[in-house]
Amino acid sequence: QVHLMESGGGLVQAGGSLRLSCAASGVMAKPNVLGWYRQSPGTLRDLVAIFTDKDSTAYGDSVKGRFTISKDDASNTVWLEMSSLRPDDAGTYYCYYRDFIRNLGVWGQGSQVTVSS
Repeated sequence: QVHLMESGGGLVQAGGSLRLSCAASGVMAKPNVLGWYRQSPGTLRDLVAIFTDKDSTAYGDSVKGRFTISKDDASNTVWLEMSSLRPDDAGTYYCYYRDFIRNLGVWGQGSQVTVSS
């Protein structure tokens, strides 16, 4: 199994920056996807940024140019650098892992991000 532990959420003013971290533990298989989704009240969980199974990156349209995803395979950690934050970036950010050999999908516990205007 894989367990995801997130950290780094909080309150930030609009225009500010914040970094989220997600540390994965357990046996990770490849190919896999690892990244971030966001959910706001009353909405579905939407893609923010992710490393694909081919190790390329993909971003949600609303965050392109403002957010950057990075990872360290040695420590199984993925980060989300968020800049120029807007009130509509607020929500609960979930780390997500999926591998295709075991058809295993795992969500982190969620990290709250609040952006004040």
